[in-house]
Amino acid sequence: MSLFSRAIQKISTGLSRTRQRFLGGLGSLLTGRKVDAELLDELEATLIQADLGVHSAVKICDDLRAAAKDGRIAKGEEVIDFLKNELKTYWPESDRSISYAESGPTVILVAGINGAGKTTSIAKLAYQFHSEGKRVLLAACDTFRAAAQEQLTIWANRIGCEIITGSEKADPAAVAFDAVSAAKARDVDVLLIDTAGRLHTQDHLMRELTKIRDVVRKQLPAAPHEVLLVLDATTGQNAINQAKAFLAAIEATGIFLAKLDGSAKGGIVVAIRNEVNLPVKFIGLGEGYDDVEPFDPETFVEALFA
Repeated sequence: MSLFSRAIQKISTGLSRTRQRFLGGLGSLLTGRKVDAELLDELEATLIQADLGVHSAVKICDDLRAAAKDGRIAKGEEVIDFLKNELKTYWPESDRSISYAESGPTVILVAGINGAGKTTSIAKLAYQFHSEGKRVLLAACDTFRAAAQEQLTIWANRIGCEIITGSEKADPAAVAFDAVSAAKARDVDVLLIDTAGRLHTQDHLMRELTKIRDVVRKQLPAAPHEVLLVLDATTGQNAINQAKAFLAAIEATGIFLAKLDGSAKGGIVVAIRNEVNLPVKFIGLGEGYDDVEPFDPETFVEALFA
């Protein structure tokens, strides 16, 4: 089995709930139907219910209307192939690549609300980079949540990477400062900074993220090279509001979409791309630190329609 086939199989398993909800509705809707105004109205509602978002659903159906008008499609059964090809065009290649530093450590700041799966997602990223032969350092800046540093330390030991921690309730920015200093001294390739989980509606907590970013930038002017936002796929459209709030506070560069295997709302990947214009760079597909995949549109779409 090729790497591409294995990736589709793994992601397909993770998307089983989304696929059941999404394709189950499409099959009964499209079979034996002609592509007309009535069908497209029903399809638009189905796409919205699958958490593709209003903007995405309207765009897809507008493109379908144009395709039906000029004779490229006529039957409902032809809509599936059209949808697959359409969705694959939504993500430019450059959107999903990690911006590595030209020299010195690449600093990746990771943020998200409480319960989104942030700490586990950081462990998955650490495993991903470590498996690529990179020297990884973790910074446990979530100093206020009980056992957060212990949890990340356990992951670090399992994966085989180093970690910088602080005392309980220490200033998260101070821990980040120490971590950057250590990364520079130890010739680290990737520094992953765990930040305290916070509600995106609390301005004073969001300002702490900005402080961490600024402290990092004082030591490495080009850092952080990536600011990844961990979103819980099970929250559906609420993830859009979170993304917008974090984007305003810390200029996020990409998304780690966690818990995709436990959600019927995998269509949120499309909504995020269109409504926030923020690329999904990684997806989490299970509880293990190796249950992570770089997001690839073709693999995702093929798995969604598998």
